[in-house]
Amino acid sequence: MTRTRFAALYRVLPWIITSLVLAFGAGSLLWYGPPDDFPILKLLIFVPAFWVSQTLLIQHHARGLRISFNLTDVPLVVALMYLDPFWVIAARCAVSIVHYMGRYLREDIGVLKPLFNVGLTTSGTAVAVIFVQVVGVGDPVDPYTWMVLLGAIVTVGVVTTVLISALLWSLSGWDSVAKAWIAFFVTLIGPLLAACIGVLFVVLLDATPWSALLIGLVVVGFVYLARSYMALRRQRQVLRELNDFTQLVVDSVSSNRLIDAMLGRLRDILTAESATVWVPKSGRYPEIRLTSRLDDAGLTDLDPIPSALQEGVMASGEGVLLSSKNGTKAQQAALEEAGLRGAMLVPLRSGDEVYGCLSVADRIGGEISHFDPVDLQLMETIAANVGIAVQNERLLDQLRYDAYHDPLTGLPSRRRSLEALQEALSITVPNEVVAVFMFDVDALHEINDALGHEAGDTALREFARRLKEQAPAASFIGRIDSDEFILQTRLASTEAAVETARRIRAGIQGPFEVGGVSVSLSGAVGVVTHPDFAADADELLKRADGATRQAKDAADGVQLYHAGLESESLRRIGLAADLRRALDRGRLEVHFQPKVRLDRALDAGGAVVGAEALVRWPHPTYGTVAPEEFIPIAASTGQLGQLTETVLDEALRRSAEWAGEDGPLPMSVNLSPRTLADAGFPDRVAELLERHGVPAERLTFEITEDDVVSGEPRLTPALDRLHEMGVRLSVDDFGAGYSSLAYLRRLPVQEIKIDLRFVQGMATDDDDRAIVEAVLGLARHFAIDVVAEGIESHQTVEQLRELHCEAGQGYYFSRPLPPDRFAAWLDGQGWTRGQARLRVV
Repeated sequence: MTRTRFAALYRVLPWIITSLVLAFGAGSLLWYGPPDDFPILKLLIFVPAFWVSQTLLIQHHARGLRISFNLTDVPLVVALMYLDPFWVIAARCAVSIVHYMGRYLREDIGVLKPLFNVGLTTSGTAVAVIFVQVVGVGDPVDPYTWMVLLGAIVTVGVVTTVLISALLWSLSGWDSVAKAWIAFFVTLIGPLLAACIGVLFVVLLDATPWSALLIGLVVVGFVYLARSYMALRRQRQVLRELNDFTQLVVDSVSSNRLIDAMLGRLRDILTAESATVWVPKSGRYPEIRLTSRLDDAGLTDLDPIPSALQEGVMASGEGVLLSSKNGTKAQQAALEEAGLRGAMLVPLRSGDEVYGCLSVADRIGGEISHFDPVDLQLMETIAANVGIAVQNERLLDQLRYDAYHDPLTGLPSRRRSLEALQEALSITVPNEVVAVFMFDVDALHEINDALGHEAGDTALREFARRLKEQAPAASFIGRIDSDEFILQTRLASTEAAVETARRIRAGIQGPFEVGGVSVSLSGAVGVVTHPDFAADADELLKRADGATRQAKDAADGVQLYHAGLESESLRRIGLAADLRRALDRGRLEVHFQPKVRLDRALDAGGAVVGAEALVRWPHPTYGTVAPEEFIPIAASTGQLGQLTETVLDEALRRSAEWAGEDGPLPMSVNLSPRTLADAGFPDRVAELLERHGVPAERLTFEITEDDVVSGEPRLTPALDRLHEMGVRLSVDDFGAGYSSLAYLRRLPVQEIKIDLRFVQGMATDDDDRAIVEAVLGLARHFAIDVVAEGIESHQTVEQLRELHCEAGQGYYFSRPLPPDRFAAWLDGQGWTRGQARLRVV
């Protein structure tokens, strides 16, 4: 019960103190009473003087305090000398009533503060009057009079500070009292200087009343300069606070304490009891709702501001100042329901987008302290920096996310996948293995080339979706390369891992539609388990990659890693290094296989019309390495360009060496699309042709049908340049792909080579013969030369002659031969006697 009484007393104590102050001021007026005369002229001078000095605030910042005082002591000193005591008190009382009640009507400062300030002004003036009346004054030029007037001003300062301390103690405790007295002593020089100026005015007026004109000019100039100075000082202070805030933001970002430091500093700048940042959930970003309170060391998620107010600010995009007199009725009701005296809310922006809300609630100082429009402007300026800071924080988070996630599928990236694998390996579970599956998406390049990269991206997203659906519970899935995905999980055994891989692959397979086209989706799967086959994450990934490459050739598309695969990978690595040395030392050989004309009957079955240059590699350790093995190695290690130029240089040299009566021997060289994509390749071809003196029309480049079709856009410039030079283009393995002669007519193609599978099968398969016949008919229609590959029997030669095929190539005529044996073969065919050659288009 006693505690309740004390609480009630503390609630009414400020009103008791205010009432006593007002009573003292009113009593002073009654004590002196109005005199018989009414000094209208003097009041017309002093009332405006009191009004101007009352409104002219001077602010001083010391020891973290913002202290304000006015210059009312200047006219007060003069009034003490020339006005009746009653009119001094009455004039100041009237001015203070108009000034403070006007603020009460304009701003949300409550009724207690203006009432106390009116009483304080009236009481302080009464104390000054009483001091002068008791001590007495003499002649205006007497120094004793000066000291009395200065003493009156100091006494007023002491008395008003005592009264203010009493009120602050009742509202905020002893800390506020200490700050009040510090402010008094720090700013005492201000009232003393103002009193000195007032004394000077008294001396001047005593000398001549006309000095009032000079005093008026001085006062007007001083007021103008003072207002300009205060505006400039305010601007500098705001800029200083903003600069400090910005530096704080920069430092806090580097220390990962951005929001904590930001809210604390914001609360200090606006002297608020709490500051809150709220960013609603957006996409993958969770909601942010953090509050810095005056009495809490850290941040809390207890937001004093009602959510409806924050949502309203975000919807309108405009900041609001809320109090019992500011804002709509609904906003005031929400504020009152939350138990708040006042609040300011401003939106957080990223460009034109509003993504959050920044708010402060309840100004420190109790009932007599409230936010004003100037504070709202400052907060909006700060919010611009806060908005950038929070957005930068989210940007950093985005960068961190992007560094560990694939933007297309949203899956973890290779870096994150390696970390997850290492984490999984660090935990050992009895009777379980860590199984890693690597999936290589089939035919992604074909989808990109045929339907565009957007369709390829759609295929990858669909593959990722199906992989998530088929994956065992608690699996980790990541995308580690353009068309490679990894899945890591725990299973009972290696055998279970293989069965799981087959099940997942079967679930992933199947068509899906993109752009109205049905696209087949599948993938090869490499499987490796820990601790059976790998000790760390890098080793797991490397061995899974090797198993995946082998899975492409497996019947079911699944390959479990075993030690034999390691040796194959080591062989590939060794071949890559050996190939570079072989190219640098000229250890590769170029063999030549003749092309013959089928409608000329020579001993070997036809007249020589040219030769195809084929590279061979006699390896000192592995023996002859097939081109199917080392050419992809050259392509993947960047040695394909050197390899192609080596073969081309040897082919042109032999073409000139084996020249017949009508010129160098026509020579064909196989090309990769990667070589043709090199913009400088045609220039190097021209240089080699000139070096060996071979006409461009005697050189034919062969490129497979699939490569021509899939790489058309990027190969066309090089093909057109070679065509302008006179070099011929031949489409190899024609019929094995999906192109047509009409399609190839868009490219400068002079020759096609029928795929050997159709040529070798035409003697026993009517369908193969029909395909060969159809190709020959269309080629004649489009005036394109035809070469039949893979001729191995006399019966095939006869059938091709019946179909009027002009040229052929195959083991029936000769295998690829080293240069010396091919030269001997040419001599046996009578090449030096000037045989006919294939027509050059």
